[in-house]
Amino acid sequence: MTPKTRQLVRIGLSVAVLSVAWWSQRASTDTQVADTGAEARNVAAPAPPPRALAIAAPAVHKAHAARRSDVIVTGVGRVAKTLPDDNKGSRHQRFILDVGQGLTVLVAHNIDLARPLPLSRGDLVRFKGEYEFNAKGGVVHWTHHDPRERHPGGFLESGGKRVE
Repeated sequence: MTPKTRQLVRIGLSVAVLSVAWWSQRASTDTQVADTGAEARNVAAPAPPPRALAIAAPAVHKAHAARRSDVIVTGVGRVAKTLPDDNKGSRHQRFILDVGQGLTVLVAHNIDLARPLPLSRGDLVRFKGEYEFNAKGGVVHWTHHDPRERHPGGFLESGGKRVE
């Protein structure tokens, strides 16, 4: 296998592992919300976003509707849930981002290549990265620079802080 092929296989495996972890985490969250009923909806509901910072991720919606992967996307979403970092292989900060219209995506931000971004539930996040389709909404990764300069760089931005 060539080095480039090995790298693509590693990226594909990382995305697959993150997708499975997100799927199981989301299934557990959906069950908890269903069990607590109305109480969960009344506790810690985030304030609506200011007009100028409304959730907007049309490129993500378009890629998801077309079931496309390997698409560079930008947008703004709201943190629905922070997840524990994935420390197996390349380390990733993980969180679920609500990108509007009932669609959420898992963001997998490589913290071996870029600093983590301090986030809490309800925070607005501007992002640029690569979208990978899955039935649960998809994954956005490559939210950082590419040290080899072979891939478009991405970023995460929230609360006046930017990491790339």
